[in-house]
Amino acid sequence: MKKIKKILKKKNKSKIVCLTAYSKNIAEEVDKHADIVLVGDSLGSVLYNYSSTKKVTLDEMINHSKSVRLGVKKSLMVVDMPYKTYISKNLALKNAKKIMKQTKCDAVKLEGGKKIINQIQFLIKNKIPVMGHLGLLPQSAKGKFQSKGKNTKEIKQLRNDAMLLQKNGVFAIVLECVKTQIAKQITKDLKIPTIGIGSSVHCDGQVLVTDDLIGLNETNIKFVKKFANIKRYINLGLKNFAQAVKNKRYPTRKYSY
Repeated sequence: MKKIKKILKKKNKSKIVCLTAYSKNIAEEVDKHADIVLVGDSLGSVLYNYSSTKKVTLDEMINHSKSVRLGVKKSLMVVDMPYKTYISKNLALKNAKKIMKQTKCDAVKLEGGKKIINQIQFLIKNKIPVMGHLGLLPQSAKGKFQSKGKNTKEIKQLRNDAMLLQKNGVFAIVLECVKTQIAKQITKDLKIPTIGIGSSVHCDGQVLVTDDLIGLNETNIKFVKKFANIKRYINLGLKNFAQAVKNKRYPTRKYSY
């Protein structure tokens, strides 16, 4: 709970940095810069080339989270509950307990508002910390992904869902692809932090898929900015290795038994 309280205290004071990780090696680096490390079900498309996050299994989430846990020392570690693992409150509790026990994470994240409020209430009642997720919901989206908050109905639902999640005890809410002015208003309305992804600078923090921002994953998603081109360095290392092998410059005596 100390780590969650630390996140809550950042509201209106300092921006929250949230980054994804799916393995120990990346988690170690992410942990140096992030406040929250998210093991997202985005691993489905990033690592497995799934067409949808709906294909990600509970076992896949748990196995990757175990690896991430080894690399996370200071950050709050949150794990996505995958599609159909929280369709009822009893199933949600069973699977959340399994995730928490096997991965030793600090919290779980669920997508949705009013439709899943019974599950969220039940988890929090049973001392499972929950992060919310509103706006674009990849687990339930149909067809092309679109931003949210474009009309009066969507705006009302977003604001009502945000207040409902806060009232029922979630400690933070991810706002994905929510129109700027609506994200700004929700952030202002809430006492808990909002973490934006494609939802403007007005959120209390930001999250991106680490593989996307370091240029390891090719994507043309509007909200993704590449902050590095890691492929350049990977290719350089591999090229140098291949040339050294072909030219018999590796392994030398130093690297041989």
